[in-house]
Amino acid sequence: MTDHLPYIPYNSSNKGRAKENRSPMTKAEKKIRFWVLKDRPWWYKFIRQKMINSFILDFYCSKLLLGIEIDWPSHDTRQIYDIRRSKKIWENWVKIIRYKNEDVFYRLEWVSQDVAEELKKRAKEILWAI
Repeated sequence: MTDHLPYIPYNSSNKGRAKENRSPMTKAEKKIRFWVLKDRPWWYKFIRQKMINSFILDFYCSKLLLGIEIDWPSHDTRQIYDIRRSKKIWENWVKIIRYKNEDVFYRLEWVSQDVAEELKKRAKEILWAI
């Protein structure tokens, strides 16, 4: 990478879908947004429903090139798709961390600690990459 973070292209045909997804936040998204990311941990801003290529991430931090995905139970049958999707997103240097819906509801403290650890790790990775 160069001394600045790369521009990440997106499929503009998904703009409408991303905008729709922003309005009715799921309960899990609300918990992540208002309990885990509310105080902008380590001054990192996360935006919701960020488009990367043809995909839409639940949460995204541009300074860290880091996405957070919350997997619904339906993702249990889409694991191969999710792996391919994450690899495709990684081609743009964006790292994805995933949490199951039930972890957000029943293990929020663990999710919060894990996000904090991932932010620290990713900050070091980005520092070395630029």
